[in-house]
Amino acid sequence: MRVKLIVAYEGTNYCGWQVQPNGLSVEEVLNRELSRLLGEDIRVIGASRTDSGVHALGNVAVFDTSAAMPADKISFALNRSLPEDIAVQYSGEVPQMFHPRYAPSVKTYEYKIVNCTFPKPLERRTAYFYHYPLDTEKMRQAAAYLVGEHDFTSFASVHAQTRTFVRRIRGIDITEDGCGRIAIRVVGDGFLYNMVRIIAGTLIRVGAGQIEDPAEVQRILEKKDRSQAGPTAPAHGLTLVEIAYLEEGKNKKSPESCDFV
Repeated sequence: MRVKLIVAYEGTNYCGWQVQPNGLSVEEVLNRELSRLLGEDIRVIGASRTDSGVHALGNVAVFDTSAAMPADKISFALNRSLPEDIAVQYSGEVPQMFHPRYAPSVKTYEYKIVNCTFPKPLERRTAYFYHYPLDTEKMRQAAAYLVGEHDFTSFASVHAQTRTFVRRIRGIDITEDGCGRIAIRVVGDGFLYNMVRIIAGTLIRVGAGQIEDPAEVQRILEKKDRSQAGPTAPAHGLTLVEIAYLEEGKNKKSPESCDFV
């Protein structure tokens, strides 16, 4: 039986999703607790290999098991042994051929900014504090140039390993709540390494006036040069909100389209 999990976690205490030799990962914790629960050697496969400090509300993982426990009950049993900063939101059986990285999907990420004079201590782990005023209207104007299918070389880490830097962004929504909280929500079919954080860093520069003309973002895209875009925004402001699968059980993507943010 192949079981799908939807996993939420606060990434502060982890070296990322993927098992690493230099620290504890979310994947490692899930492998350990599932193996104890089911009495088998379990190895989960994650959809998005989030970086150290990045959070998730809806990352997806699958694993295979021959255990008798019903798939929909595994989440309840597993949550009893997981640490308080990791929680499974759903478990259920999926077709054996379903692969969370290669099945067609739409991913939603959100980058949170606390934009006020003083920090908000309760949000220090999940939002980036930036005290210079940000013009969100200019940020929206700049973000519009990124929507659609483009070569995002300028918005990918120089360490990105992929055969193509072309990706499609379906939408970018920038909201503010009037109390200094700004959210940059990016929806797309797939993302390059650090792509969302570099988009956030660039839009922050636009909002701060360091990039005066929002149309400059189009020129940055066309240059296909990482040095032209803004800095990579800190990891702790980023959350993987949701992965929506278009046809669960059908795998069409190549490995190069996988996220590692």
